[in-house]
Amino acid sequence: MTLSVDALSAFVYAAELGSFSAAARRLGKSQSTVSEAIANLEIDLSNLLFDRGTRTPTLTPAGRLLLPQARQIMTASQDMQRQAAQLSAGVESRLTIVLSDTFQSETLENVACRLEARYPLLELECLAGEQEDVLDLILSGRAQLGLVGALDRYPPDIRHQRQREASELALFAAYRHPLAGMDRIDEQQLALHRQLRLNTYNDKNPAHAGQRQWYAPSYLMLLDMARLGVGWAELPCWLVKSFGGGELKQLDVAGWPKRMPVDLVWAANRPLGAAAGWLLEQLARPADDAQPNGQT
Repeated sequence: MTLSVDALSAFVYAAELGSFSAAARRLGKSQSTVSEAIANLEIDLSNLLFDRGTRTPTLTPAGRLLLPQARQIMTASQDMQRQAAQLSAGVESRLTIVLSDTFQSETLENVACRLEARYPLLELECLAGEQEDVLDLILSGRAQLGLVGALDRYPPDIRHQRQREASELALFAAYRHPLAGMDRIDEQQLALHRQLRLNTYNDKNPAHAGQRQWYAPSYLMLLDMARLGVGWAELPCWLVKSFGGGELKQLDVAGWPKRMPVDLVWAANRPLGAAAGWLLEQLARPADDAQPNGQT
């Protein structure tokens, strides 16, 4: 037995709107067409769906039982049609973005809401990464777009665009750490204590390796290590405010806090789908200090 989606739609709308005529208007069909479709559906299901002995058709017990399944099939059919239309228009089924902990932006949050409304069937994946790890995910095709703390140099096959909003970073230590009790700290005093440093998966040979260095591939992991009191770390201020639990003190060091520009990055030689292209267009709006070769 093959059920007609049109007949199921007629059944659902007639039940929800209370009459065959109202269902016909919603579907843009004649009342006789809707009545015939429902009658044929009743034959296929071997059950009456509506009691026609009343002034307006009312659901039978079988109709009430089968209505939720009919609604699910109708919704799935509509979703499939929308997905097929998006695919034929070049909209990818999945979009992956890799994000740096340096970046928290109301602009990104607002754009994400509009992305969901514009592409409701898009599957979105967000990865976390820093520095070269972000570039590696982009170049390998694992992610289509990335946001990263601005690097001095980029590979030739990476395009980048400076974001309007920068990140603020400062030095932090747990309140029980010796540095937290000092009013003014210089570089020599910092050097006496272990530094918790960012080290990406892609960086096999840390430039500052030493006994006074511990490493982690993300700022969030560094934050957790700093909370343990085992060292001091350079961290995004927003991250400490949101996840520090009030356990970290910002250290008073000359030249800190610092502002870190953030870049949007993508592969130059790999075409983007419609959703990724739209998202790039929303985010890649030049800041005053944008790099010339990063313009879209």
